[in-house]
Amino acid sequence: MRIGIIGTGYVGLVYGAVMSGYGHSVICMDKDADKIEVLNSGKSPIYEPGLGPLLEQGLGTGVLSFTTDIARGIQASEVIFIAVGTPSGPGGEVDLSSVLETAETIGKHMNESKIIVSKSTVPVGTNKQISRSIRQALERRGLNYPFEVASNPEFLRQGKAVADCQQPSRVVIGTDTESARMTLERLYSCYDRTIVPFLFTQPETAEMIKYASNAFLAVKISFANELALLAEKVGADVQEVVAGMGMDDRISPSFLDPGPGYGGSCFPKDTLAILDTGQRNGEPLLVIQAAVTANEKQKARMVGRIKDALSADGNLAGKNVGILGLSFKPETDDIRNAPSHDIIEGLLDSGAAVRVYCPEGMKQAKRSWPELNPGIRYCSNELECAEEADALVVVTEWNQFRELAWNDVRGRMRNDHLFDLRNMFSRDQAVRGLFQYHAVGMAGA
Repeated sequence: MRIGIIGTGYVGLVYGAVMSGYGHSVICMDKDADKIEVLNSGKSPIYEPGLGPLLEQGLGTGVLSFTTDIARGIQASEVIFIAVGTPSGPGGEVDLSSVLETAETIGKHMNESKIIVSKSTVPVGTNKQISRSIRQALERRGLNYPFEVASNPEFLRQGKAVADCQQPSRVVIGTDTESARMTLERLYSCYDRTIVPFLFTQPETAEMIKYASNAFLAVKISFANELALLAEKVGADVQEVVAGMGMDDRISPSFLDPGPGYGGSCFPKDTLAILDTGQRNGEPLLVIQAAVTANEKQKARMVGRIKDALSADGNLAGKNVGILGLSFKPETDDIRNAPSHDIIEGLLDSGAAVRVYCPEGMKQAKRSWPELNPGIRYCSNELECAEEADALVVVTEWNQFRELAWNDVRGRMRNDHLFDLRNMFSRDQAVRGLFQYHAVGMAGA
C-alpha cells in the first residue's frame, strides 16, 4: 500500500521504517528541512536500537522516502498517518494546533479519496475535529472528495520501539466505517492475528484507551515509589515487597520498580491530559491526580536526600555531584520530562557543581536545557564524571554502568556517597562496600 506519514518524530519515523520493511511504499513528511536532509542521508536524528538498519534498507530499496513536500506526499498516498506532536499547554491541556494544522493541510492538498489515521496521542473527540478541519478545507476548494478518519493509537516503548512496532502488544483501531476497518486490516496483514490481538472500536474509545493505558502505568510507578518511602520508615525492603506483589498475576511485576519518578514524552503529558479531560467533563480523576502529585514528591525527595547527606543545612556550595544518566530510561536519547532535569535543577539551586554523563542523552540535553547548561559540565565518560565528586547519583539504569570498574570510580572521587536511584547495586555487596550507599526503599541504605 502507499502510506504517507506526516511527522518524523519517535512515532512517525519508527512506523515508517517498519512499515517499509513489510513491503509498503512509505513517504515520511516533515517541515524540518534539516531533519529530512539527515534522514535522506541514511542517518537517524534519534537514538533507537534497530532503527538505523531499517532506514538504510528502506532507502536502498526505494520503498522509503523522506520529503518536505507535504503536498506531494499527501497526493501520492492512499493512507495518511498523522504523527505530529501534541505537547501540554500551560494548564495540562493538550495543544492540538499541529494536529489540526496537519488536518487542514491534508484537506488543502488531497486529490482523491483518502483514509486518514491519527497516530498522535489526542484527547477524546479529536477525530471529529480532524474530520471537520479536512472537510472545511475541501469546502473552501469547492471539492467534496470522500475521506474517512480513524484512530490508531501507538503503544511503543522508547528503546524498544522497533520491536514493539514489528510485534505489537495489541492493535487498536477506532473507526465508524467498514471501509476504513478493511483498509487498516489490509495494511496490518503483516501481523499474525494468532499472536497480535486486534480491537476494533469507536474512535472515542480508541482515543481513551491510549490515555487510560499510560495513566494506569504512571499510577503503578507512583504507587511503588510511595511504598518505597514508607518501606524506608518501617524497615522493610521495597524490592522484596514489590516482588511479592508481582507474584500475583492480577498485579504483575511490570512497572513496580521504585526509582526517582517517571518521565519521558508520554506519562507526564498524558496524565495531565486525561486529568484535564476529566475536569472539562465534570469528573475529577482523583487516583491519577494522586499519582501526579506523588511523582513530583518523589523527585523532590531524591534531591532532599542528596542534600541531607552532603550538608547539615542543605547548602551544597563547594560540593561536587556527578550524575550518571540523563535520559528518562535506558536505550533512548529522550530527555523530555526526565527526572534528571529536576534533580540537577535542585542541586544547582542549592549551590552544587554538577557533572553529568549519559551514553546517549547529552546531545539532547545540551539542545533542550538552556536554563541548566551554564551550571553543567558534560563529561566524556563515567570516570571523568566521578572526578573529585562528593557524590555520584545513578539516575538512569544504563547497563554499561553495571560493568564499570567501581574501584577506579571510587578512586577518582573526593567523598564516597553513591545514590543509586534505580537500585542497580542493591544486591551487589562488592559495589556497596566501596561507598556510603543510598538506595530507594531500603531502610539503612
